[in-house]
Amino acid sequence: MESYEPDRLTPAQAAAMRRSFRGGRAALTRRSLLRASAGGALAVGGLGALSACGIPAAGKTAGGTSAEDHSAQEKTVNFSNWTEYMDVDDAGKHHPTLDEFTRRTGITVRYTEDINDNNEFFGKIQPQLAAGQDTGRDLIVLTDWMAARLIRLGWVQKLDPAHLPHAYANLSQQFRNPDWDPGRAYSYPWQGISTVIAYNKKALGGVEVKSVSDLLDNRKLKGRVGFLTEMRDSVGMTLLDMGKDPAKFTDDDFDAAIARLQKGVDSGQIRRFTGNDYTSDLTKGDLAACLAWAGDVVQLKADSPDVDFIIPDSGYITSTDVMLIPNKARHKTNAERLIDYYYEPQAAAELAAYINYVCPVDGVKAELAKIDKDAANNPLIIPDKAMQAKSRPFRSLTQKEETAYEQKFAKLTGA
Repeated sequence: MESYEPDRLTPAQAAAMRRSFRGGRAALTRRSLLRASAGGALAVGGLGALSACGIPAAGKTAGGTSAEDHSAQEKTVNFSNWTEYMDVDDAGKHHPTLDEFTRRTGITVRYTEDINDNNEFFGKIQPQLAAGQDTGRDLIVLTDWMAARLIRLGWVQKLDPAHLPHAYANLSQQFRNPDWDPGRAYSYPWQGISTVIAYNKKALGGVEVKSVSDLLDNRKLKGRVGFLTEMRDSVGMTLLDMGKDPAKFTDDDFDAAIARLQKGVDSGQIRRFTGNDYTSDLTKGDLAACLAWAGDVVQLKADSPDVDFIIPDSGYITSTDVMLIPNKARHKTNAERLIDYYYEPQAAAELAAYINYVCPVDGVKAELAKIDKDAANNPLIIPDKAMQAKSRPFRSLTQKEETAYEQKFAKLTGA
């Protein structure tokens, strides 16, 4: 188990946080774009067969610290999530899927949108977790690289498979076995986040864009290309374009990708590195093409006939926001029941119809079609097998690697 050292953020980590607050996850607008309406009643689903799950045995990572579980006596669960990451009714006052969970189980969900940034939230909960204290939260949603850190530190609890029949049966093959949580012993995806190439057809003026190489090398696009301030997305997509596997790359591979991006900066090919503020530039045509998050592209395509996307033949990066139960959580069983609920196709469909990110639940397409046929047929929300086959994760990093890589990326972007 990795030990926790209560040091200040390294300069590289601080730079990463500043980038995120300026335009990345902490800017919040990425999710606030996604207000697709969702409706329809939520039906009760049957249990999936555990024998169909196909999830390998969990690894030997040390488990977290449990507390006395008060789930049976206290019918509640405290759930912390990102802003605009849950379905909302037309009045903006209720979360229909959470209300249905409460109706069916009698468990009240105290839902709080208090996660604005991974590093910021880590700083909020780490004093309690490091001291072996309850954070007051039973379920949290963090991006996979931060989840990997909490698992290494032993600060989250191992999940009980007996409470997760739908999750075990219905988790998409694409997300079943990450290197940082083999067998999904500690986490389950809330949503997937795919990085693709988006473009403005009018701004391209007939120029063909099919790859990251086209973004970096086609001089007709000079000054009209955007990359992302998220290191794993920009470097990962560049590694794929170079024929490298983001799940297995070396230090030399990383440096080669940085050098390739640096050339694009020095030549003026890359206009700038952005958070999701690329959305306005792309719609206006100030950016002809850029790396983009699929959830944004769904909305941009709906709003503008000029915006479209491509999946490079070399593949694309998919990360996940995942659900975790922190150490000393008071209502572990209730939290596991809530995780499992969102792996029932009906609940997953209603959530996907509202937020438009990659749904990690198999069997959801037919249910989603009852709510929104366009969403059900959108590969950015329900990837088909061909698209899933092109998805690649960015491997987990050691603390030393993360510090070194963020320093190099910060220098590249001028953060």
